[in-house]
Amino acid sequence: MIVVVMGVSGAGKTTIGGALARRLGWRFIDADDYHPPENVAKMAAGTPLEDEDRWPWLDELNRMLKKQGNAVVACSALKEAYRERLTDGLSNLRIVYLHGTLELIRSRMKARPHRYMPASLLDSQFAALEPPARAIAIDVAAEPASCVAHILSNLRFAD
Repeated sequence: MIVVVMGVSGAGKTTIGGALARRLGWRFIDADDYHPPENVAKMAAGTPLEDEDRWPWLDELNRMLKKQGNAVVACSALKEAYRERLTDGLSNLRIVYLHGTLELIRSRMKARPHRYMPASLLDSQFAALEPPARAIAIDVAAEPASCVAHILSNLRFAD
């Protein structure tokens, strides 16, 4: 099974996704580690990515996920088209949507450093966000351990 943990920057994808993967004993993949240098430079300069910037990155992640057995991937996957591209051809998957208020997530982003994602891009992330229709929705106002427990209680594993 592939579990995609998605949401805006600062929602806790790496923290919650990593903890979930550890609890399950699965591989954790942070999609941020696979952005090409051009995307990283653009975001570091405070410029939001365009769809054309994301397609090759999402295609590479999709190829990687097709080779996985069980894994948790943390990926913003803000739009339905991004989620479709990321998960194309994957039949055994679940989407976990981490959500919270703009104020909560902005305060978290200001309190933690990120290697290239400035808090100034948060508004553009919320503007681009298309909440998934079918997902395990997790309010990130709760502590990470509680979020992980809620996800685990909602996952349905294929026999």
